[in-house]
Amino acid sequence: MQAYLWTKTFHLLFVMAWVAAAFYLPRILINLVEAGDDAAVRARLVTMGRRLYRFGHVMFGFAIVLGLVLWMHFRIGGGWMHAKLLVVALLLAHFIVAGRWLKGAAAGRALPSSGALRWFNEIPVFLLLAVIYLVLAKPF
Repeated sequence: MQAYLWTKTFHLLFVMAWVAAAFYLPRILINLVEAGDDAAVRARLVTMGRRLYRFGHVMFGFAIVLGLVLWMHFRIGGGWMHAKLLVVALLLAHFIVAGRWLKGAAAGRALPSSGALRWFNEIPVFLLLAVIYLVLAKPF
């Protein structure tokens, strides 16, 4: 039982760190668009974004490994788990798209408008809400 609690504790820690990165990376993209032609600000934001993207991937890796340990070793799951993993995959896809846009911005490509990025920024909130509901309610 003690191993289960420690594994779950660290899984949640790494999930929270990754989700924080997934929440903030789109905000950096918004700031990039709104920075205009200020090269120093753009360079700083790109550097921050790259570091955050790398950090997010490391945290996601740790979260996935510990999640797999919980899923396989402690036999946690059911239909809700498959739905949760689908939503997590969507959240990961969102994070990767943000990372690709950041890489494109660093190469000089245009980003979507500030308004479009503000909508894009809200997507992780709803995905996380779905994950939390599925984990707590286990509806199926």
